[in-house]
Amino acid sequence: MIKLTYERKNRTKTAAKQALPSARQQTATLVETVLTAGKVCSGKGAVAPSRENGSAPHQVIKLGIDVHLDRYVVVRQVDGGAPQPPQRFSPGQFLEWAKKQTALARQVYSCYEAGPFGYSLHRRLQGLGITNYVVRPRDWDEYGKKVKTDKRDAKEMVLNLDRYIAGNRDAFCVVRVPTEGEEQARSRSRQRESLQKEKQRLAAQGRSHALYYGAHLEGAWWTEGRWKELALPSIVMELLEPLRRLIQAIEQELKTATQAMIAAAPQDLPIGLGKLTYEVLEREVGDWNRFDNRRQVASYTGMCPREDSSDQRRFQGSINKHGNPRVRSVLVEASWRLVQYQPSYKPVAQWLPVLANPKTTRSRRKQIVVAIGRQFSVDWWRVRTQRCQAADLGLRVDPTPPAVVPTPRAKKGKAASRNTEPQSPSPAV
Repeated sequence: MIKLTYERKNRTKTAAKQALPSARQQTATLVETVLTAGKVCSGKGAVAPSRENGSAPHQVIKLGIDVHLDRYVVVRQVDGGAPQPPQRFSPGQFLEWAKKQTALARQVYSCYEAGPFGYSLHRRLQGLGITNYVVRPRDWDEYGKKVKTDKRDAKEMVLNLDRYIAGNRDAFCVVRVPTEGEEQARSRSRQRESLQKEKQRLAAQGRSHALYYGAHLEGAWWTEGRWKELALPSIVMELLEPLRRLIQAIEQELKTATQAMIAAAPQDLPIGLGKLTYEVLEREVGDWNRFDNRRQVASYTGMCPREDSSDQRRFQGSINKHGNPRVRSVLVEASWRLVQYQPSYKPVAQWLPVLANPKTTRSRRKQIVVAIGRQFSVDWWRVRTQRCQAADLGLRVDPTPPAVVPTPRAKKGKAASRNTEPQSPSPAV
């Protein structure tokens, strides 16, 4: 009985081995038939063209890139399919791989978040023929799962990129990429700002050392005149000496950077705007033609009020601070000067009675200055895009003072007696 069962099993295995090549051959024939039918049926455009004809096998490839210093995490989506598993590359490997993607599809799109790595990757991808978007950083965890990884971020980026290409412009916020000249000019301006903050930090550190030992420092304690007048314990003087040298070195660099920015500014500016303020504003904005309407300008400043409205209820709070913080601080600084030097400017003339009222609170004055700064940004956009002139807005322009040669002093004796008319003092050059 056992022997018969063993013989039956052997006969079954032998028959299966003999039938395996036949089954494989039938499967290969069936696959070839389906592929041939797919190539023939091209009426609806559902099948991508073959590479044998010299065209790309896919229509669109989308890449979501999570950028880091030594590695990139990339998720690819081919045509309308699901996102593929994430892949890791070094920066050099990724560029080689991205170049291969351009041969696999008619159009390749990519996106990555703006950050400390600037726009060099964007320009390299554009050089490869890839349409890249630099997007505003955001929390990609839409459902609040409290799980954040590079793989998830890259996947969410490629999904939002798919929606953006399909026409949903609210999928993410695209950051404008400046030209190389605009980027370099802005970097110089921001370096000057960082030097100013570093100087303030060192000055505050010196005051902290003095307070720790029971002394009190006020004002610019590091200057030569104030330094000689200090009467502090020896340990405090020892701690302040290196800080003083650093502050003086920073002041020298700060002076050089400030003079370079002022020299680049034009002469005919509205009174109270200031050359340094003008240059910071211009270098941060880059190109005023980037804005299509006044709402975009005001939104970029971040000086628009918050709003919480529903049905018949409407609430507007403080400003949202959603735009460029450097532009916002410069506009607030310029607004205080416009209030002082441009009383005929329309927003200033509107709010000047309220500002002049002694009963107006300090917080209310700040709100009014913010409103003036927001309106000035829109008006200056109109001036810079040739929509109007500064005089049309009530802004008085400071003309370039003529260069006057000083009158030489009269000589004593006979030469002095010849000058019968009194000499008026010469204007300052």
